[in-house]
Amino acid sequence: MTTMPAMHAAVHILKDEGVDVAFGCPGAAILPLYQALEAVGGIEHLIVRHEAGATHMADGWARTNGRPGVAIATSGPGGTNFVTGLYTAFADSVPMVCITGQAVSAKLHQEAFQAVDIVEIVRPVTKRAVQIKEAAQIPWAFREAFRTAREGRPGPVLIDIPVDVARREIRYDPALDTRLPVPVVAPHPPRVEAALDLLLAAERPLVLAGGGVILSGAAGELRELVEHLGVPFQVTLMGKGAVEDDHPLHMGTTGIQTSQRYANASFLESDFVLAVGARFGDRHTGADLSVYRGRRAFVHVDIDPSQLGRVFEPDLGVVSDAKLFLTALLAAAKARRRAGTGQVGAGHVGAGHRAQRTAWAARCRELKRTLTRREDFTAVPVKAPRVYKEINEIFGEDTWFVTAIGLYQIWGGQHQKAHRPRHYQVCGQAGPLGWEVPAAIGVKKALQGMGRGAEEVVGVVGDYGFQFTVEELAVAAQYDVPFVLIMLNNAYLGLIRQASAGYGMNYQVDIHYDETGTDHVKLMEAYGCSGRRVADPAEIRPAIEWARKEAAATSRPVLVEIMIEREADTPHGPDIDAVRESEPVEPVEPVEPVEPTELVEP
Repeated sequence: MTTMPAMHAAVHILKDEGVDVAFGCPGAAILPLYQALEAVGGIEHLIVRHEAGATHMADGWARTNGRPGVAIATSGPGGTNFVTGLYTAFADSVPMVCITGQAVSAKLHQEAFQAVDIVEIVRPVTKRAVQIKEAAQIPWAFREAFRTAREGRPGPVLIDIPVDVARREIRYDPALDTRLPVPVVAPHPPRVEAALDLLLAAERPLVLAGGGVILSGAAGELRELVEHLGVPFQVTLMGKGAVEDDHPLHMGTTGIQTSQRYANASFLESDFVLAVGARFGDRHTGADLSVYRGRRAFVHVDIDPSQLGRVFEPDLGVVSDAKLFLTALLAAAKARRRAGTGQVGAGHVGAGHRAQRTAWAARCRELKRTLTRREDFTAVPVKAPRVYKEINEIFGEDTWFVTAIGLYQIWGGQHQKAHRPRHYQVCGQAGPLGWEVPAAIGVKKALQGMGRGAEEVVGVVGDYGFQFTVEELAVAAQYDVPFVLIMLNNAYLGLIRQASAGYGMNYQVDIHYDETGTDHVKLMEAYGCSGRRVADPAEIRPAIEWARKEAAATSRPVLVEIMIEREADTPHGPDIDAVRESEPVEPVEPVEPVEPTELVEP
């Protein structure tokens, strides 16, 4: 058996697991791994300016290609700076393998320099965290880390390696090694049939697609199912882009913030929901579950058994990979159609029932046509919905977007259209400020590794969050990573300002000073990048077109800073039937007769 340094074996495994780029920050305790990266070769490395940036870059990389991203840090604060990124990936089901160096094994109990129990610190925000005690376990620890990150509900894994263990040699032959198998989670056939019974018995059914549909690569199966049955569908924020927003059966996103008026209306009128790969997060359901649940029946499908019944008890729970479930459900529906029975339990779906479902689809389309929000504002200062109108009209369907947390996330969820899976990336549950710049770097590096580096990446950011990780612009500039940043600048902690109104205050949320506050264009220039500031709606399109050309020409990030209305609010409320509009909405026109569309019945 071949003998080699233990960290050389680790690098061979990283390469075999599909890692072509890693993001990290070297330090004394992790140097054996960096020595191996140089000696073995084959993995590009980007030096980050803060370890949190490494995790967010690995996160964006993984969300783009579906493979576990890799972040590297040294001991002590290097590892603790990983926590926010690990939490973000854990919350959003993103596969990552994070590697930390550690002090010498014999010194861990003596409060040695930068010796901290990182395994215990990150255990609540990882799928698995382990410290390697014996060098001979390194190959198995790395293989198991990648399997754990991939299997079931994906997520992050942390491997902590004391520097003395990392320096040792082990017996390892890459030619004799391979990936560990990832178990397949297929649905139990009787539960598939039971789910189909409930779906066909409903008069006003909805399919709800969560992030699990995108993670499992089930977008095609979702489209085929809803088109075959003629059933309207919605997406959660994490499911945005599973099928294009303009699809005639797409009824938007229900919720108390990132939602559309027509989406909430159609959800409230529904009598059945088939939720696939969705968590029922509180920004989706609202505070009062009795409003969200109503008298409608729910089938909940998730690959993670612990998700079933976590928020509320469904009428039927199914443990399954989303793609395998949708495939099985479609096959069952087609089988019933071929049999010509239309059986639902002991009953029968007759022409009258089919007509009701056809009328329901028409009703949903009418709600989508009439219950809209205005975007064509011409006022100065700029109103935020106008920004998204320009984004929707300027960028093509193959553009990749990243966005984080704040009022702009809510406006984006309400107004921005998404067309393809994985092309609309948002940090959903954790919502860390500053996620976009490093995530955009990760997305672009993933696309380059996939041979698709010419596809555009756009980060939609806020002025406050932008400054949380502004230092990572240096990484993009150093390694020639181009993308466009579109900033909505209100010189406020806008989301917290709006929330503060409920407390009758406007305290410590205003970050405006002097005449214009922080000059973000000069910040871009300080990092060797470029940008423009605009204040009139008519300037938005020319500035964005300039930024696209400038990013391509310079191979660096380019900023368009848009000065928006300072104290604008977003539509939101406590529950899905109580969303307060921030702008006047057009009166609903009388419902016109709608001719039933031709639908393929099961």
